[in-house]
Amino acid sequence: MTKTQKLSIFILRLSLGFLMFYAGITKVMDSSWSAAGYLKGSKAFSPFYSFLLSPSVLPVINFLNEWGLTLLGISLIFGVFVRLSSVLGIVLMILYYLPILKFPYVGEHSYLVDEHIIYSLVLLLLITFNSGKIFGFDGWFYKFHR
Repeated sequence: MTKTQKLSIFILRLSLGFLMFYAGITKVMDSSWSAAGYLKGSKAFSPFYSFLLSPSVLPVINFLNEWGLTLLGISLIFGVFVRLSSVLGIVLMILYYLPILKFPYVGEHSYLVDEHIIYSLVLLLLITFNSGKIFGFDGWFYKFHR
């Protein structure tokens, strides 16, 4: 891989990391934030998303959402456990995608593909290129634990 390719993947990982970190930390810091509004508008798989709205489950969903995004962002920024966090991030993005899917439309302005699909594909790319080893702690750990 050339230096330019490595730098491009690093910048992609870093920028997606900041995006995810910001999305998560703003939820963590806002005590009134809840996933309930998003889940209530579910168009697909409504029974599943209605279950997630139940009073015993919603606090867990809120916690996983807030901290999942925050930790995904930290993982991508520092290049640590990138493969694992990217797989979990893809699952999270699919869970965001499905409730707004009203086939073939996604949300109000998309046809099949929206930002959640793009984020999932970028995370898949980061897994494929083992991007944590490119200017990240995954690479540093790999050097010392060969």
